[in-house]
Amino acid sequence: MRAIVIPGGLLTIQSETFRAALGRGGVRADKHEGDGATPVAALPLRQVLYRADRLAAPACAVPIRALLPDDGWCDDPADRRYNRSVRLPVGASAEALWREDAVYDIIGVLGWNDDPIEPGRGSAIFLHIAQPDYAPTEGCVALAPDDLRRVLAMGLTEVVVRG
Repeated sequence: MRAIVIPGGLLTIQSETFRAALGRGGVRADKHEGDGATPVAALPLRQVLYRADRLAAPACAVPIRALLPDDGWCDDPADRRYNRSVRLPVGASAEALWREDAVYDIIGVLGWNDDPIEPGRGSAIFLHIAQPDYAPTEGCVALAPDDLRRVLAMGLTEVVVRG
């Protein structure tokens, strides 16, 4: 099941449309590390991660795994683990996925720059929970918690971001 995202911050799947937060750098076809942009692309949903200590597993059509406190994502283009899941701490720049806020309580790992990985083309593009005010993301697509659960339960397998 495919969802379509448009630059104004809307995600549509089947006949339902949801408000979405997008990257602070806008929506760009020429995505690169650190630009804060959401890539214009067809992004397959690879897997879903969730905080089992805070909520029940969401229904979804892709592999699912509970997050662990030492889960991270390498965002260092010079490291061989760039744009991959890592166990923290690592000797490279990496984002912690276990957060105090609820933004990463559910994370859909989107297939951006992962087959093959190109250093510097961007990392950690996720579908996750939006801040309550829908503040821009660092390049991800973010939805309200109930909306994210609904979209996943509809059998989401791909997010298409249009420019």
